[in-house]
Amino acid sequence: MATKKPPRRTAERILEVTLDLFNRFGEPNVSTTLISAELGISPGNLYYHYPAKDELINALFNRYERELGDLLVAAENVRNVEDAWLFFHMLYELIWKHRFLYRDLNDLLSKNRRLEMHFQNVLTQKNQAMRAVLAGLQKGGALEMALREAGPTANSMVVLLSYWLSFEYVRDPRHALEPEQAGAALMRGAFHVLSLLLPYLEPASKDHLFALANQYQT
Repeated sequence: MATKKPPRRTAERILEVTLDLFNRFGEPNVSTTLISAELGISPGNLYYHYPAKDELINALFNRYERELGDLLVAAENVRNVEDAWLFFHMLYELIWKHRFLYRDLNDLLSKNRRLEMHFQNVLTQKNQAMRAVLAGLQKGGALEMALREAGPTANSMVVLLSYWLSFEYVRDPRHALEPEQAGAALMRGAFHVLSLLLPYLEPASKDHLFALANQYQT
């Protein structure tokens, strides 16, 4: 006889539902009353686990920061365009999973000092990972770039990673961040980050990048 899985702890369920609500409606539009109603628990039960809304935000950000740190390690293994495509697609999947952070980034940073400090560290980690990607592609023979060009290019890649979903939202505010748009949005994001490297890619790698983009669009 199959054994039943143990029920999820209330604190974990609260975070899962909160993440879904934040992603769907934006953090400023989600109250703790709405969260407790969605969970079917009393506000007192919610406050027992997370006494303030900022604690929910910080707990979700902690999850994101840990997952991001684990993923960015893979930047060291990028050697060709296909490696880079997979890496950036996975990175955008993680960003999409926590898209409320990027959808409401400026507002969140203005209200949450802890988030402000930690997001600066996230930008530093991303920048280091972008430099590792550039170095790996150069090592693999896919890219030729002068050392002085690596810094500005890495910064531009971080900007696209951090604000791509905002661009998608401005293009189509009513639909851009809906789940059914995820695949197309992630593909476009991965392609446009890598398109920054087009002037530096050797011809076969450049052709392969366009082939990958066309394959996903199809």
